[in-house]
Amino acid sequence: MGPIHDEFGWDYTQISAATLMWGVLGAMLAPVYGGFCDRFGVRRVGILSMLAFIVVFASFYFVPDWLPGWYMWWAALGLVAIGSTPVTWSRAVAMWFDRHRGLALGIMLLGTSATAMFVPHFVNFAINLGGWRAAFPAATVFALFLAMPFILAWFREPRPEERPATLEQAADGDVAGLSLRQAMHGRQFWILLVSTLLISFSYGGAHIHMAQMVELHGFTAGDAATVMSCVALGILTGRLGIGYLFDRFWAPGVAFPAMLLPAIACYLLMGTSTSFPLILLGGFLIGVAAGTETDIVAFMTARYFGLRHYGRIYGFLYAPFGIGSAISPMLYGYVRDTTGSYDLMLTVAIVLFAIGGAGLLALGRYPGREQLSRRDV
Repeated sequence: MGPIHDEFGWDYTQISAATLMWGVLGAMLAPVYGGFCDRFGVRRVGILSMLAFIVVFASFYFVPDWLPGWYMWWAALGLVAIGSTPVTWSRAVAMWFDRHRGLALGIMLLGTSATAMFVPHFVNFAINLGGWRAAFPAATVFALFLAMPFILAWFREPRPEERPATLEQAADGDVAGLSLRQAMHGRQFWILLVSTLLISFSYGGAHIHMAQMVELHGFTAGDAATVMSCVALGILTGRLGIGYLFDRFWAPGVAFPAMLLPAIACYLLMGTSTSFPLILLGGFLIGVAAGTETDIVAFMTARYFGLRHYGRIYGFLYAPFGIGSAISPMLYGYVRDTTGSYDLMLTVAIVLFAIGGAGLLALGRYPGREQLSRRDV
């Protein structure tokens, strides 16, 4: 973000606002892509979306010195990228696993966490060689040469005879689950939606602006890349650790204390004189929030609403994640531009992390098979 600011003269609010185009469009299309997965299968949607994402993101190399063009590029990314997110991948994994679904969903995104530990350094190396524009095609290398071969070789939904024996089934032999309309009539849907919005609103900007926060404490761009690797390590830990605990305990009771960890991180990141080890810890805890939030939406959608219309329901619940994550960087940037620091926004984030996590405690017990098999009338 810094090199773009230096070359074009755009302020941090203007640069960050581009993620609003991407996030809002992606959020609006999440239920659509989720419905495509329910209807046409996840394999077809996942492959086409991943290819489109690689092409569009790499083409950021050609962004002109024209602010509307910057926004247009991000809008194009929003149109195609949502199909290469957990909206697609989680449906397949949820249908392959039941008793160990939480851990399986965490492992599903292990690749993104692992590559995120190395991508910041690789991208920083690309920037040193070819400027900030080289960062975008460099970032797609892992998707093209690691993710795509695995998707083409193995990614698909299970056939009926391959599904877990413990998976809830309806009378017609299909998987059990509520329709979107039925889900929206229950409090659990709206609790998940609001909690997701609050948590993503707190997290999104903290992640995007992490490098600038590190530099405000007097550290270098290389140090910032190290912190971003710690963020990735936190995402990995959140996805695996929290997913494992979801399988063994009531998930909302696990999620609430997990959401207090990034609140601590926001406190550590405030000011301009925090020591580097504490900055690393803050980055790690922010990553835990991201990993946990992904598992919360994917796991609880399956547990509270079933799998029959999982794609559409998950798409609607993923939408606030996209919207919050899109608005958040712009607000973090605005606070930085107007006050010279991120402290005000980090204070707000502390409160929102706590409220969002506590709200999940109102979800109640998981529904039984009979409740998930109700017919929509």
